[in-house]
Amino acid sequence: MNDITRYQPVNLANFEKLPQFARVPADIVRDIRVVGSVLPFKSNNYVVERLINWDDIPNDPMFQLTFPQRRMLSEAHYEAVAACLDRGASPEELRGVVNEIRLELNPHPAGQLEHNVPIVDGERMRGMQHKYDETVLFFPSQGQTCHAYCTYCFRWAQFVGMSDLKFASREAHRLAAYLVDNPQVSDVLFTGGDPMVMRSKLIAAYVDALLEANPPNLRTIRFGTKALAYWPQRFTSDADAEALLDVFSRIIASGRQVALMGHFNHVVECSTPEVRAAVKAIRSRGVNIRTQSPVVAHINDDSAMWAEMWRTQTQMGMIPYYMFLARDTGPQDYFKVPLWRAHRIFTTAYRHTSGLCRTVRGPSMSTTPGKIAVDGVATINGEKVFVLHFVQARDPEWVNRPFFAKFTKDACWLDDLEPAFGESEFFFEARLRDLLDQDDLEAERLSAEA
Repeated sequence: MNDITRYQPVNLANFEKLPQFARVPADIVRDIRVVGSVLPFKSNNYVVERLINWDDIPNDPMFQLTFPQRRMLSEAHYEAVAACLDRGASPEELRGVVNEIRLELNPHPAGQLEHNVPIVDGERMRGMQHKYDETVLFFPSQGQTCHAYCTYCFRWAQFVGMSDLKFASREAHRLAAYLVDNPQVSDVLFTGGDPMVMRSKLIAAYVDALLEANPPNLRTIRFGTKALAYWPQRFTSDADAEALLDVFSRIIASGRQVALMGHFNHVVECSTPEVRAAVKAIRSRGVNIRTQSPVVAHINDDSAMWAEMWRTQTQMGMIPYYMFLARDTGPQDYFKVPLWRAHRIFTTAYRHTSGLCRTVRGPSMSTTPGKIAVDGVATINGEKVFVLHFVQARDPEWVNRPFFAKFTKDACWLDDLEPAFGESEFFFEARLRDLLDQDDLEAERLSAEA
């Protein structure tokens, strides 16, 4: 599999045929097969040939990022699936065991199914999310996969064949109508999955529907993508790469901005000739590339790597944007980094970069009430506390308002925190309950009318 000009997926059906696996221990092969039966598993020939150091298996960060690892499942879950495989269980039996496990892994965190879906013409738009005033997320149905799957993926439920857990929409005209009716929206984010897996003509169909509707409030079209890291040829040598770049140019010509939200988890993803050529091609069309990643154990929980990655991205003309925290879903126990340590990694890396890299924000977590940044640890009136603030919020009045939580060394997420200074709840909780209750009442009304 040395040819990287033509995309070739690597998955459960063929990974053992890779020549690199001739020297991978049998227990690691078994772990991939067991865990890959529960969580999404797909790599590709570019990742295998260009990004993974096969002399450092299983510790290589890119191997950890794209090949399932045993401790991504609890011991009980692992043994249940392994037992099915060992005894040759029927596909139906295996599917039943696997789906029960999946439902225990919080497949849609932060109320995505219940509380972020907008309403158009009295119907819930299942392929859209509108949590923050200015930005609508759109999930084109043809983009609900990726060139390779990240093992930590917080949208893993999109990819495992459980239809009730999917977001998807083909209705670009309803998105356009929604923007016209909601003048507070300035940005649309095409996401997934990865919209860059779609053919350029499909991307053009969605984009052109927006441009033809010409909502005056629409200022920026964003594309969330891992393609720059996993298949940069999408922007250079794929058959319709030029057509994709032309779509970007049309958006720019309409007076709007294009922001490519590039997901890079490790500096090695920025190191190849292919990615450098892709960045150059994209930027030549006037597109801004902003970079982001969660901080995840076993892959990038190292401040020196982050500093090097931000410096490299800035030198390439990209803009460091966010460091996230691993979301409370899927194999979070394997990948989670405590809040205090994530902040230390961020701050140490930040200190070793120039001002041009310091566009980056974080570490932040996308929670039910909003996107919360960890600003640090402080001692106030003798109490050790986390200092936090909302970067984005379900209620805009919460944005940039500092608040405090009791320090606990093991806290990895908002749910692990308690209010500081003897408060019974955080300042936003009463209002949050009201907002969520309103969503529930509207959902009940629509269900009754259906």
